[in-house]
Amino acid sequence: MPASLSRRRFLAASALLPFAAAAVVRAAYAPIPRHSGPHLRPSLNVYSFLELLNANAKDKSKGIDLFGACDFCAQVGFDAIDVTGYFFPGYPQAPADDYLFRLKRHAFNLGLALSGTGVRNDFTAANPAVRAEGVRRIKDWIEVAAKLGAPTVRAFADSQPPFRNWQQASGNAPRDTVEGYLADALRECADHGRKFGVIVAVQNHGDFINSGPEHLGLLRRVGHEWCAAMVDTGKYLTDDPYADIALMAPYAVNWQIKETMRSEADSPRVDMKRLVTIIRRSGYRGYVPIETLSMRRPNYDSRVEITRMLRELQAAIAATA
Repeated sequence: MPASLSRRRFLAASALLPFAAAAVVRAAYAPIPRHSGPHLRPSLNVYSFLELLNANAKDKSKGIDLFGACDFCAQVGFDAIDVTGYFFPGYPQAPADDYLFRLKRHAFNLGLALSGTGVRNDFTAANPAVRAEGVRRIKDWIEVAAKLGAPTVRAFADSQPPFRNWQQASGNAPRDTVEGYLADALRECADHGRKFGVIVAVQNHGDFINSGPEHLGLLRRVGHEWCAAMVDTGKYLTDDPYADIALMAPYAVNWQIKETMRSEADSPRVDMKRLVTIIRRSGYRGYVPIETLSMRRPNYDSRVEITRMLRELQAAIAATA
């Protein structure tokens, strides 16, 4: 064989090695190992108290704070609470250790686990500085989660204001390019998560990620054992969101169980028994946070709706045991 031809073949094969390695990474991403059968523990995503938490941030005599949200959860029978980062003092900066440890002890005294936290980030943005800021924020809150004893930090897989959608955020870049932005940023966050024992939980939010296959495709591209799915049951915008939920349940480390299937007041209400059956079939063992939203409903009362939804979830867990 001529030396020049042999060299050309070697160089061509070498050029393909990074792609082959990426394919191995994608193929290696597998469902989370589950043992001993399903075990579901209700939690509350504190975003359910959005209006009351915001009122309290403006006037401490009004609304509710994170300590009060913990009190409510214990009173009505939750096992845990998912404490979204937006409602901590000083967000997006990490709160002082004294505040974190007081909250952690308060929850412990009430018999509540802290099932997760979450921040805002935009990894679809064309501007690398915007993506880098999101990485820094998630890294900071991974360390917050570790101090709280929370196992997960939620990361968005979608655009954030001021952008209306991922196409605008990315400057109409090809989808594969934007997925690459996401995968690289999430992989860096997951590396940091591994150092602190905190999983990066990637949430579908109805923009870049609209379906289960898109959600799973992103996670496979990230290819990191410390990056997994947060399944938002109200944000798979397909004809059969239950099929998307069933696809993603084996990869889930956290949930946002919504009242309706599109997070809109006029969309179909969740069939809680059907949903819990799907989660059980995946063998999931862990927290299942619910999240209520006002959805522009008149006379919406978060305390009433949270309690109603908790009872519905508890009944479905009992009925499917």
